[in-house]
Amino acid sequence: MDHLELDKAKILIIVEIIEYVPNSVVIKTIIKKTTGNVSVASFDSGETLTDRLSPFDNYIQIIDGKAEIIIDGNSSHLETGQSIIIPAHSFNTIKANIRFKMLSTIIKSGYDEVS
Repeated sequence: MDHLELDKAKILIIVEIIEYVPNSVVIKTIIKKTTGNVSVASFDSGETLTDRLSPFDNYIQIIDGKAEIIIDGNSSHLETGQSIIIPAHSFNTIKANIRFKMLSTIIKSGYDEVS
């Protein structure tokens, strides 16, 4: 997992930031702060991140291919351009039935400010 931020004030083509690697999940950080982070990930066919639990909401947008996102046992199939919010404190699995790339945005602050 790459935790180095990308250069700021430069134009980025999000889908080109990360490459597919055979038999792998690759994650690259775009920006990381104490209040949250944005990262891009590529999943090769058959790869899975299973039964993860986060204390924060996670906005997932598919930027290439198709993904299966399972939240508390409920499966959603997303295609390029579609997105979903994985709620805080939800068990989730991210599966690549075919390869895909996604953008992940986690917000770590503001939970007590919004009702």
